[in-house]
Formats: sequence, C-alpha cells, structure tokens
Amino acid sequence: MSLRTKRIGQQLRNEIARVLRDVVTDPRVHDVTLTAVDVSPDLSNAIVHWSLFDPAAASAPGEVASEELLGEVESGLESCAGFVRRNLAVTLELRRMPELRFRYDPSLQLGGQTLELLQAIQDGKEKKSE
Repeated sequence: MSLRTKRIGQQLRNEIARVLRDVVTDPRVHDVTLTAVDVSPDLSNAIVHWSLFDPAAASAPGEVASEELLGEVESGLESCAGFVRRNLAVTLELRRMPELRFRYDPSLQLGGQTLELLQAIQDGKEKKSE
C-alpha cells in the first residue's frame, strides 16, 4: 500500500465517520466505530472496517454482540453506502470516489475481553498473595 492510498484511506475514514455521525439518520448505524479503511491502489474500492463500541450492545460486559445485532447494523451500513459515497464526493476532491464496502472488525470487543481476562488473572494473583 502506497503512502498516497494510506493518506486517502485516513481521509475517507474521517469523513465517513463524520457523515455517519452528523448526517445519516438511520439509528442502526449510530453506535458504529470505524477502525480502518483499506483503499485499492486504483481507488475503485474501499473496504471500511467497523466495530461496535457500545457497552449495551453486548448482553454482558466483554461478550461479543449478537449475530442478529451485527446483521442489523451491517444492513444499515449497506443501505446508506450510496448516500455516504455521494456526501464524500462533495467533500473530498478525488477524481474517482471508491465504492464503499463495509466489513465487521471484532477487534474492539475482543480487546475488551482480553482486558477482562487479564484483570481476572491479576485479581486472582492478588487474592493468593493475601
């Protein structure tokens, strides 16, 4: 990946996040956090990696959100992809606006689970030393 495509990916991530937060009214996409945007070298496609950063989205702390909820959010993102792309075309000065594809990224939720496990290990060590 060239420096230019990385820079364009960062710009796209920032602008897509802004459009989802400020312009899109679909309630299914309001708890979405964008983790990365991978742009193809010819700028024809962009894969937008997203995750849920809503503690209420999972049934218990550290649990991965349900498949039903993830499917609902994914369908919301797919339905607004064209709208977001048109908004980006107005804001960003690119000759070719990439087609947006959204892909779920579980890294935030898995990171939360890892932190909880580490905390449980630490708590167990502290109890043993008492």
